[in-house]
Amino acid sequence: MRISKFTRTAVASAVCSGALLSVSIPAQANKALDRLSKEDTNWAMQTKDYGATHFSEMTQINAHNVQHLQPVWSFSTGVLNGHEGGPLVIDGIMYVHTPFPNNIFAIDLDQPDKILWEYKPKQNPAARAVACCDVVNRGLAYAPAGDGYPATIFQNQLDGHIVALNAKTGELLWKMENSDIAMGSTLTVAPFVAKDKVIVGSSGAELGVRGYATAYNIKDGKQAWRVYATGPDEDIKLSKDFNNANPHYGQFGLGLKTWEGDAWKIGGGTNWGWYAFDPDLDMLYYGSGNPAPWNETMRPGDNKWTMTIWGRDINTGEAKFGYQKTPHDEWDYAGVNYMGLSEQLVDGKMTKLLTHPDRNGLVYTLNRENGDLVNAFKIDDTVNWVKKVDLKTGLPVRDPEFSTHMDHEAKGICPSAMGYHNQGIESYDPNKKLFFMGTNHICMDWEPFMLPYRAGQFFVGATLNMYPGPKGTLGQVKAMNSVTGKFEWEVKEKFAVWGGTTATAGDLVFYGTLDGYIKALDSRNGKELWKFKLPSGVIGHPITFGHKGKQYVAIYYGVGGWPGVGLVFDLQDPTAGLGAVGAFKELAHYTQQGGGVMVFALGY
Repeated sequence: MRISKFTRTAVASAVCSGALLSVSIPAQANKALDRLSKEDTNWAMQTKDYGATHFSEMTQINAHNVQHLQPVWSFSTGVLNGHEGGPLVIDGIMYVHTPFPNNIFAIDLDQPDKILWEYKPKQNPAARAVACCDVVNRGLAYAPAGDGYPATIFQNQLDGHIVALNAKTGELLWKMENSDIAMGSTLTVAPFVAKDKVIVGSSGAELGVRGYATAYNIKDGKQAWRVYATGPDEDIKLSKDFNNANPHYGQFGLGLKTWEGDAWKIGGGTNWGWYAFDPDLDMLYYGSGNPAPWNETMRPGDNKWTMTIWGRDINTGEAKFGYQKTPHDEWDYAGVNYMGLSEQLVDGKMTKLLTHPDRNGLVYTLNRENGDLVNAFKIDDTVNWVKKVDLKTGLPVRDPEFSTHMDHEAKGICPSAMGYHNQGIESYDPNKKLFFMGTNHICMDWEPFMLPYRAGQFFVGATLNMYPGPKGTLGQVKAMNSVTGKFEWEVKEKFAVWGGTTATAGDLVFYGTLDGYIKALDSRNGKELWKFKLPSGVIGHPITFGHKGKQYVAIYYGVGGWPGVGLVFDLQDPTAGLGAVGAFKELAHYTQQGGGVMVFALGY
């Protein structure tokens, strides 16, 4: 992949205001971002903080008064496609992003009726044709001012570029090419800032793109490291002690040995989901996605290291551990979803944990220091492709009835390729020791077919029909303990809860629905306390922040993404949109396109 630096303007001395004070070395900029993320007046990362808790200690809005929440201002982005992710709020400025053409708007919270600055990039429109499932973008990233650079906003663009902008002015600082759309590789993932680096993933497994993650230097955009999901160990960057704590997960040479011939070169494993970071361990966590093509008969073997939870050294990119959840995936259960960090008691010992609700319908909890599997359990009792996970080997015990091999149409597979959990960022309440998840409840029939690989063209090899799961609806919200596997409560939703949740110390869980509501539940029991109808459906996540002594809640509206692909592109064939059109055939009766952000506060 060609990497080229386009431009960087000279910058003045660092911004000097509050938490944005200039610091002497890049590593301390990371500490400044960590501090910002812990100030609940800000929402400085898509994940809220490095642990991806999506939790705020603010209680001004709480279970007793949330019924008085009302809109106080809104902003239309002027873009119709699906709005994933959420805005950022840093020191009184809100940063709003859009799907393609990936515009950015900065809004001063003191004067929200006026745009402070805007950035409208010029992109190759050909990127739209190779985007898998709408032209979404999962958000911006922010780095406080550091040694030789100002406070910076980072954005990934659909045509494969990452840009760095001056957060104060919107001026372009540098631009790098990360992905080649001629090969079908696009960017929908949100950048992630840790230490002196910004991490960028990749998209395009449905077109046979070999997945990779890249670290760029915040200051000048130079590539620090790149790691792949498949191929030789040196490309994957395995440390000398890789998986020493769990050799049964597999160790060396498997990025080649578990593929037939050179299939690994077009084998997928992209990572377009979410990251987490432990500053004490200097470890970065994320998941690699599905192998390519979807037709499992065309790629014998375990297809390592697709479908893997990675723990990597942020400085070098080297993998300390890798746990493959679904060896030889047969269902497109791309494992790129939410990674939530917590510290909880395991066998009487306080343990650093990573919790991951996967597309495959299972929730995994690992010791994030060494990758030990602590627990793995079903998100819902209707998951049927797997009977259980053997906690000693880490392997799923499959039900062969739901295999998708050639010359066989598998019926009633739960979950569907959309998973029982997809791209939403979930929340963790450290006081209640509970995760709150927005989930899908969709099953499918699957018929594979053979096809050749052609660069830049779809490389799937399966026809899917999707429909509501056995409980009759397409979505749920659940509260769970990730160590015990116990679910405290669950609430059904007519449509999938695609964008995720945000929890607060005010005993609240906020989320948006595809049919256009923002809702607040009592986090203690799941009781609905408040809802508001938005101009369009929601596929992003809510945030909460403070400004001048007042707490606010904000959320994007703008239906689209994979569940809304039929509505966005006016598709009628139920198997179109990789099966999504049939599953969400009723959605157009409840909402239509239109993108923006709406902000709420108490009305008294």
